[in-house]
Amino acid sequence: MTALNYDFDHLDALMDEAGLDVLLVTSKHNAQYLMGGYRFIFFAAMDAIGHSRYLPVFAYVKGDKSKTAYVGNTMEKGEHDNAPFWVPHFYPMSWGSLDGMGTAIEHLKKMGVTTGRIGVEHPFVPSDTMELLQSSLPDCEFASATTVMENLRAVKAPAELAQLRAASEKITDSMQSTFAATGEGATKHEIIERLRLEETKRGLTFDYCLIAMGSSHNRAGSDQAWQPGEVLSLDSGGNMNGYIGDICRMGVLGAPDSELVDLLGEIEEIQQAAFAEVKAGASGAEAITAGQEALARQPNKDHTDFFCHGMGLVSHEAPFLLTNKPVAYEGRDADKPLKTGMVLSIETHILHPKRGYIKLEDTLAVTDTGYEMFGTKGRGWNAGA
Repeated sequence: MTALNYDFDHLDALMDEAGLDVLLVTSKHNAQYLMGGYRFIFFAAMDAIGHSRYLPVFAYVKGDKSKTAYVGNTMEKGEHDNAPFWVPHFYPMSWGSLDGMGTAIEHLKKMGVTTGRIGVEHPFVPSDTMELLQSSLPDCEFASATTVMENLRAVKAPAELAQLRAASEKITDSMQSTFAATGEGATKHEIIERLRLEETKRGLTFDYCLIAMGSSHNRAGSDQAWQPGEVLSLDSGGNMNGYIGDICRMGVLGAPDSELVDLLGEIEEIQQAAFAEVKAGASGAEAITAGQEALARQPNKDHTDFFCHGMGLVSHEAPFLLTNKPVAYEGRDADKPLKTGMVLSIETHILHPKRGYIKLEDTLAVTDTGYEMFGTKGRGWNAGA
């Protein structure tokens, strides 16, 4: 059997807590997780095809993994032939959402599932498939499985931590190369493209680069050109096999003056205050409080923001530590103890009215005694060419 990063007893316990009898997963990231890391490359970038879309379906009946099924695209038979999937039931039969879910429904009926509570990922279930589920299984109740999957993924296995470590380190290495090769007159568009190439040649899938330059707080790509004395903020996400690195580092064209040194020093003090509270058994709220208290002591506190969120296959995932800031979710996990293997992104930025957008974002894995930081390079001022 393929090595999985979760165990079924834990999954069953989470389903019990949510009152679910069956799990139907249709998001690509959660299907990848449950399948042991497999994701079909043909639809990695785009789901739409013909009149419909690609919809992988993973079906699990609580307490009986022998009934587990994966419904995939017809071409996925070749993937299975080369590296057989662990699931006992594999149906490479779909080309759209309805035939994919229809096959999953027939499988559930074959397994004796005609009543009970079925968990679905409402944000990732197309309306046509939801209608089909409700009409085909009228005696079943449908409930949310989103929290079950978030909590299942919250603690990372060693193999997952290795992917996140590699993604973070490759991003920081790519940023170092980009800063060192970028000089006066380089545009934001050109810098983004250089960073994309640097990340790609290191084996990452480039996701994005938010880039700010000079006194502007605008982080969109443009033809704005880098000038001597100006700051450059690179905030990039890239992933290794789906696991996301999310790092922000700062550059300056020339030597940083004393004001820039002080500004980044304010950010570093806030970051370090939060870092110091990260360890297994401590609540996430302790790190949040420490960061906020350090922020309140800074000269530029009125222009400064501090944030912390979970990281993994999704850029904001469990543990959820802050409420509605900036992404709209509740900080439901703030008062719960952190666990070894959880991964946090801790970030602080200053929107300085004259010097621009100044930020650090770092990735930490929770350990028994504290934390391990991934991608530690370039946390000071990085010089342009």
